[in-house]
Amino acid sequence: MRAGWPALAVSAGTAATPQIRTAGTLGGNLLQRNRCWYYRNPHVSCLQKGGTGCPAREGDHHFGVVSGDAPCVAPHPSTLAMALLTYDAEAEFHGESPRGVADLYGDGDRLFHTDHLLPPERILTAVLLPPPLPGERAACHRAVSRAHAEWPLVEATARVALDGSTLTHAAVAAGGVARVPLRLTEVEAALIGREATPGVLAAAAATVLARCRPLPQTGYKATLFRDTVLEALEQAVGPAAAG
Repeated sequence: MRAGWPALAVSAGTAATPQIRTAGTLGGNLLQRNRCWYYRNPHVSCLQKGGTGCPAREGDHHFGVVSGDAPCVAPHPSTLAMALLTYDAEAEFHGESPRGVADLYGDGDRLFHTDHLLPPERILTAVLLPPPLPGERAACHRAVSRAHAEWPLVEATARVALDGSTLTHAAVAAGGVARVPLRLTEVEAALIGREATPGVLAAAAATVLARCRPLPQTGYKATLFRDTVLEALEQAVGPAAAG
């Protein structure tokens, strides 16, 4: 996995703790529930539990989304879904044809009572990855309040390939910022065919600001989103970046 699909490997290595990673599953990570404390509180009604409103929207939502207009403001928690988006990976379901991992979530507007769109009678059986990309470089960066075993405020995964210092391939995704994991096509478009200079990387990362529509308490996530994407890009490019 590290040799062929390094973006998935490095992203998986950031999640949880070694003990949890050993016991956990890929499907469990993709289909897990969100961490909103209103949803987790048994005494509070919310959309995710079949209620009619999102108490976090008018309450304490400083860990909430900074992008998108979904009714629920809890960010999606799957690090591996974010990484798989950069591969255009497909999910295989019992009794159905494979579909893109992104189709598990949609745009977030339909995630009223769950964190994915897999019907209750269906089972996720496999995830299908494309062939390895020769010479791929990858990195995952998380903005967290402590180094280990912490849910990220923002996270980003970047895959790149270079010919000398020219970026010939880029795939970037982010988590912790929206109701669903996000593929950042605008960042990719600002990178492919360009020299991997610090200025190009910074300008590409800054394109995510156009996505941001902060809630009253999540304005800080806009710049954190940009800077997390930039850090992932810088780590992925490494010393190949032109001066």
